[in-house]
Amino acid sequence: MGEFRMSRVGMLRRSRAMVRSKRLWTTRLVFWTGALAIGVISVGFALAADYVQDLFAHLVGAGEGDTPPWRRFLPLVLTPLGFLISAWAAMQFFPGTQGSGIPQAIASRQLRDLPNRGGLLTMRIVVGKLLLTIWGLACGASIGREGPTVQIGAAIMLQAGRVGRMAKGRGLILAGSAAGIAAAFNTPLAGIVFAIEEMSRAYQARTNGVVLSTVIIAGVASLSILGSYTYFGISEAAAEFPRDWMLVAACGLVGGAFGAGFSRATLAMTRRIRRWRAASSRPRALLLGIAGLAGLITAVVGVATDGQTYGTGYEQARAAVEGTAPTLYYFLAKLLATLAATVSGIPGGLFAPSLSVGAGLGSTVAQLLHSDIALAAVLGMAGYFAGVTQAPMTAFVIILEMTGNHANIVPIMAAAMLGYGMSRIISPTPLYHALSRLFIADALRIARMQAAERRAAEEAAEAAGTAGEGAPPPAR
Repeated sequence: MGEFRMSRVGMLRRSRAMVRSKRLWTTRLVFWTGALAIGVISVGFALAADYVQDLFAHLVGAGEGDTPPWRRFLPLVLTPLGFLISAWAAMQFFPGTQGSGIPQAIASRQLRDLPNRGGLLTMRIVVGKLLLTIWGLACGASIGREGPTVQIGAAIMLQAGRVGRMAKGRGLILAGSAAGIAAAFNTPLAGIVFAIEEMSRAYQARTNGVVLSTVIIAGVASLSILGSYTYFGISEAAAEFPRDWMLVAACGLVGGAFGAGFSRATLAMTRRIRRWRAASSRPRALLLGIAGLAGLITAVVGVATDGQTYGTGYEQARAAVEGTAPTLYYFLAKLLATLAATVSGIPGGLFAPSLSVGAGLGSTVAQLLHSDIALAAVLGMAGYFAGVTQAPMTAFVIILEMTGNHANIVPIMAAAMLGYGMSRIISPTPLYHALSRLFIADALRIARMQAAERRAAEEAAEAAGTAGEGAPPPAR
């Protein structure tokens, strides 16, 4: 009993010391400020992204009747030029911002031995990712802002950790990534699941408090500005057993197959471009040429679909979830435009375009099977998104939170698992983790080159000093 009392007294003293510790309170305030900043920046990012893509759609007359031909064909000039500028700026001023941002965050968790995490999570990256993603949407690129928000959130939290002298870099990256997803979609549960399933591929109890508190603070900041909302509205569609389970299986399997095809094509083209770059005498000109070609493909697809494939695809996905089906070929056109943007080298994410492709695919399957469009759109999103990311838990949680449809928990879970299983058969390597290895390889190669240059400079300085000591004195 005496030992218990002594132990209790010791715990109380430690608790009082922690409460009164100025250093600990400084660290907490810095951490909370970083989490709050993620929420505020995510909201500003979302508003700016929506504004510029609406501006582009109005400029080119996307979806408008009686549009003059010069406006409809304007993207054939503007979009390739915009891709060129974005790719050049990313190479010249903001290296490491290319693509989604999720692979960079995953890679940074492995690059803890390199100075500044390989330069993939800096405040320069935050600025570049914001500006160039907004620029890409202003040019009609089929990209999203959610993946970039992950990289931005991870960078902000890592910087807050440095200021607050917090040593858990991997946990901070995880927390910032989760907060980015939660604030971008207003899906706090999906942010937590994403951090566990996609970013870390394991659950670590030591970081759960950091992740939860960051998601809560960032979510509060987002909700205080935008209010409570569901990203795709409220879906009332419900699957009935056994009538709709053929639709569940079809959306899961077909969605997973197309998602895996997208992943395989992305990885194959990315690796081929890297080999071309390594063998080219003018690698930057080659990469700019690829970006321009990707922009031209995006513009041609957009003109052919009357502007439906420009931007995130949010409007088309929401319409499908509400029961209005896009054209039968919309999902193929959106997939092609998203693939072009993904391999072009411009900053931009995959989440929103992938959900739009999935909604279009599901509605196409529903039309072929004469089933409910709204239900199939939700199931198609689950199957295709799980096929692309190979993260089925994230897929069904994020879709449940974005549509507010809790009556379909089991069918959405089934579609996501079927999509995941089909994707694993066709494309065994998860897309984001495969891309992260390329960033790790680049960071290690640059670190080795810099180390070799430093050694060469030191050896040259040492040789010059030795030569100076052994030189004869000057003649008088």
